[in-house]
Parts: sequence; C-alpha cells; structure tokens
Amino acid sequence: MGYIESNLLPDEKIVYKARLHWIIFWKSWALIFLGIVFLFIQPIIAAIVIAIGVFALISPIIDYATSEFGVTNKRVIIKVGVLRRRTLELLLKHVEAISVDQSVTGRILGFGSITLTGTGGVREVFHNISSPLEFRRQIQGEAS
Repeated sequence: MGYIESNLLPDEKIVYKARLHWIIFWKSWALIFLGIVFLFIQPIIAAIVIAIGVFALISPIIDYATSEFGVTNKRVIIKVGVLRRRTLELLLKHVEAISVDQSVTGRILGFGSITLTGTGGVREVFHNISSPLEFRRQIQGEAS
C-alpha cells in the first residue's frame, strides 16, 4: 500500500494516479550505451563508463519507485522522495492554479513539469511527470 492509499480520508476515492516519466533514466542509459560502444574500442574505459552508468541508475530508480502523484475526489496528494520526503496534500477547493510546462521533447515524449498554486501562497513544482496535461485535466475535473 502506497502513501496515497494509506492517507485517504473517509469516503475519499482515488480518481487518477500519475508516475514519473521514464525520461529520468536517459542519462544513465546514455552512459551504458556509450560504454557498450567503447567495448569495441577500449574495454577498460567501457567497463568504467558502464559501471558509472549502472551506478547512476540508482537514484532515478529510487525516485521512480517512491514518487506518487494522485488526484482524489477531495484532494491532490503528491509524495516525492524517501530519505528527504516532500509531500503535498492540497484540498481541491484550495487549488488556485495549475500550470504545465513542457519542452518540445516533453510534448513529443509525454512528460513535463506541473506547478500547483494553492490559497495562502502555497506553490509547488514537480518535474518529469508523465502525462502532465491529463494530470491537470483530472484536477480541474474534480475541482469543478
């Protein structure tokens, strides 16, 4: 049971869940691919580059496994991180604005950043969310 499920209020139901996008792994994959290319040129350098790529995978794997983005019929609930946990639980009636920022690459591959602004000056930005437009649409749909 994840963070969102374990923190639901009475009569609260999950409407939509999002994840981090696989793009968070691209640097690690690029290093591993570069190491494979170097296998044919310099095997020692290849081993070092592949090891760095595999080591660089640890952080994105942890981020991917522990980040939760959810919309319920009452709130927006977001949890990011393990050791340094950051959470946002914002009642839908307190959401003032939701903005989506996508680069050209983000539009093509389906990821982007979401900025949630709530009453009282709460402003949180979350990066590399998969299908950010759908996440925004779900929040707007439940808030109305």
